[in-house]
Amino acid sequence: MSVMLETPELPAVFDGVKLAAVAAVLYVIVRCLNLKSPTAPPELIYQDSALSRFLLKSCPLLTKEYIPPLIWGKSGHIQTALYGKMGRVRSPHPYGHRKYLTMPDGATATFDLFEPQSEHCIGEDVTMVICPGIANHSEKQYIRTFVDYAQKNGYRCAVLNHLGALPNIELTSPRMFTYGCTWEFGAMVNYIKKTYPQTQLVVVGFSLGGNIVCKYLGENQANQERVLCCVSVCQGYSALRAQETFMQWDQCRRFYNFLMADNMKKIILSHRQVLFGDNVKKPQSLSDADLSKLYTATSLMQIDDNVMRKFHGYSSLKEYYEEESCLHYLHRIYVPLLLVNAADDPLVHESLLSIPRALSEKKENVMHVLPLHGGHLGFFEGSVLFPEPLTWMDKLVVQYADAICQWEKTKSHCSDTEQAVSGQE
Repeated sequence: MSVMLETPELPAVFDGVKLAAVAAVLYVIVRCLNLKSPTAPPELIYQDSALSRFLLKSCPLLTKEYIPPLIWGKSGHIQTALYGKMGRVRSPHPYGHRKYLTMPDGATATFDLFEPQSEHCIGEDVTMVICPGIANHSEKQYIRTFVDYAQKNGYRCAVLNHLGALPNIELTSPRMFTYGCTWEFGAMVNYIKKTYPQTQLVVVGFSLGGNIVCKYLGENQANQERVLCCVSVCQGYSALRAQETFMQWDQCRRFYNFLMADNMKKIILSHRQVLFGDNVKKPQSLSDADLSKLYTATSLMQIDDNVMRKFHGYSSLKEYYEEESCLHYLHRIYVPLLLVNAADDPLVHESLLSIPRALSEKKENVMHVLPLHGGHLGFFEGSVLFPEPLTWMDKLVVQYADAICQWEKTKSHCSDTEQAVSGQE
């Protein structure tokens, strides 16, 4: 007689616990990935004008729904992390020439120059002068991808390499790039204007680069000569107002702050001999004690206070942030200005977006574009999981620049026609 072993039935409550656990995991995934968040065209803030109406007709991306990758693209954190970790997928390698410019204080500014690969849509010479994000340069993948796309659309590209950012270029003076120093960018623009006297300029800035280009244009009216338009992507507009939000754990900004500070420390320490060496004629306010403080810094604000502001002799961090932000220069920009941010950018607090919103509500030349998704310099597109090499940001900047070029050509043609008619009369 065989003995049959019976498996005792598990209580129904155990199945309930499993279902609850699965439901909890799914809920967390849906919330973290924002899967229920809708896709929509970007919010546009602008004044009704002939220019804005022309842009809405000529730039389909302004009114078209931005659709990020289905599974992860609605998370600003993942978009930002992917941009920070890999930049772009299948990034091209555009070929350019590196230029060296000696600054009045002995610093050596460098930028890379890329010639167009096709004729421009209006058949004229147009150069994009590009300022990358913090500690970035022309060799970053997101810059390479954008430059390659712009070249194929007929643009010459000049990309500034932030002072001290390239690992194979030594500093030649005890100074690095700072949050709002426009000296190197201005030197690059002047070189382009002199070397290509017929070219017109499209100014482009990413993140910190957006602050620099807007400040540069607003500093002096002459800086806007031969400039067709300016595009700023994912900048924060006011470092003074942003510093408090950057110390908060909301949206993990404090964690991002720590990561960026750690990267800045590595860059500064790689140039420690030029910046802190005994035989270096460094700024009087910059001492060896600041090097010790740098090792223990855990935020960008600490690094800015102990090191960065002293390159230009600011007496306090508040003064440095106040003077180096583009906030007080934006209203002096008279060329068409496109300000792009993402509503889910974890680095730019939503309170800072009141700055471009107020500006675009007052000035006819300004348009603020605010898609729901995109993170910080992400803006990936794709069907389900894998993003496309080109991003929504890449295409929007070129599309906007094309539209402005067409706008200026139309204005010029109308002006020539009116003069001809007047002459016949």
